[in-house]
Amino acid sequence: MGSISDKATGLANEVIGKAKQGIGKAVGSDKMRAEGAAQEVKGDAQKAVGDAKGAVKDLANKAAKTVNRNL
Repeated sequence: MGSISDKATGLANEVIGKAKQGIGKAVGSDKMRAEGAAQEVKGDAQKAVGDAKGAVKDLANKAAKTVNRNL
């Protein structure tokens, strides 16, 4: 996946995870709350991967520009 799709998937997982936690709390389901918390953490990780991919891409683009200027 690309950085944008990783960030979008991560955000979706965070939102769904938070919703599951809220529903679990409302209905008294510890299992659903735990699933929601896990999904939210997964979303955080996916967003971090997307951020890292974006940073690497930016760095590579800057390096390529520098190389091209020096030719």
